[in-house]
Amino acid sequence: METQEYIASGILELYVYGMLSEAENMEVTSMAQKHPEVKNEILSIERAILNLSSSFSPFISNSQFEKIKAQLELKHSKVIPLQPKSSNYSYLGWAASLVLLLGAGYLFFQLNNTKEQVVVVEQEKTKLKESINTLELQNQSTKEVLAVVRDENNKIIPLGGQAVAPEAKAKIYWNQKTDEVYVDASGLPEPPEGKVYQIWSLKLQPQLTPTSIGLLVNFKGNNSKVFAVDKTSGAEAFGITLEPAGGSASPTMEQLYTLGKV
Repeated sequence: METQEYIASGILELYVYGMLSEAENMEVTSMAQKHPEVKNEILSIERAILNLSSSFSPFISNSQFEKIKAQLELKHSKVIPLQPKSSNYSYLGWAASLVLLLGAGYLFFQLNNTKEQVVVVEQEKTKLKESINTLELQNQSTKEVLAVVRDENNKIIPLGGQAVAPEAKAKIYWNQKTDEVYVDASGLPEPPEGKVYQIWSLKLQPQLTPTSIGLLVNFKGNNSKVFAVDKTSGAEAFGITLEPAGGSASPTMEQLYTLGKV
């Protein structure tokens, strides 16, 4: 690159502002040592900045601009000022340098804003995808619940509240062809921490025989409160008890929340 092309590239303005990498700074320093016109152009830019108000620097803070200006004032306080050239080309060069400097700063500022906007857009896209996935899951869950409720093969067994929770209630949907069992637990209170509802298939004769057919896990996270549990056959009644997390081998009768005969 020729010397005049190098000067016109705008890199000297960025060098004065301290916006170059270490490698680029070394390159400019080397060029200034080899080419007096490059060194003189750097001095011209520095003197122009000394006379420039911080209000003309849109891409850095006033404090940062004043810091750069103070460093240049300290540098040039020990240098005997040069007499201005009679030619107007020097002033035109300064003006062009300032235009390039401000233009580069404005582009730098705009680039940072664009990057921030891209990050915001990506975050919004991620949130939108998550919302769509949530809605799709909810829609699928709603379809499954409606299929259970509308299945004519399902026998509905209402379960009434017992002594420990008189206001509690639930429904069992028991498919007479497939033996599949669904529990509508919307009438049950949310179980305490460390507790879980356990569903029992009961045979009443010749003696009471309970068989666990599942736990209502993730009770809070199930918005529909309709749960699929294990299949059963020959049940004469269904009951729901509150058990420790993980369930129990036999029902805790003192914690019998609902009960209903087939």
